[in-house]
Amino acid sequence: MATDLLADPAELAVWLCKPADDPKLLAALRAATRRFRGAVGHAVTLVAGDTVCLDGNGREALLLPVWPTVAVALVELDGTALVAGTDYDWSESGILRRLGCQYWPDRLGCVSVTYTHGWAQIPDDIAEAVIDQARSLYTVVPGVQSKAVGGQSVTFGAQAAVGVTSQWSAAVARHQVRTGSDL
Repeated sequence: MATDLLADPAELAVWLCKPADDPKLLAALRAATRRFRGAVGHAVTLVAGDTVCLDGNGREALLLPVWPTVAVALVELDGTALVAGTDYDWSESGILRRLGCQYWPDRLGCVSVTYTHGWAQIPDDIAEAVIDQARSLYTVVPGVQSKAVGGQSVTFGAQAAVGVTSQWSAAVARHQVRTGSDL
């Protein structure tokens, strides 16, 4: 599978009865991948060394915006590096917790975190949602709003719309960028 795609072209090819290298199939899959990434607000795939600036919340835990968290390389509080296992701990679910009865300050932009996050292998719910969206994109005829075969009636609309399924909505909700209020 190409690293820039969130689903396997061969799997989409089975649904569409087309070869996996069909240009229109690949264009639909790229478009669905871009739409999913745009909807969730991040790359989804593994990103190493990403640095984020977080607002302190006056509480024991902060939530990193993208999960899964694979590694935390550096946590700085007001420019001072903290020590993993002594000052903070983290979880795969993206929780950054202060240790030793400490709390994150209640100040804007006081915490900087450099971490690795995302998926090395795309989860099934994402791949299925992207394939479903790509199937819809592949079959939509641009500009045609409705079409009848018997009486040969074609209606042209300003733009053909591709909606989203509940499967898409659930995958987006599960994987979208999180805010500190999500904790």
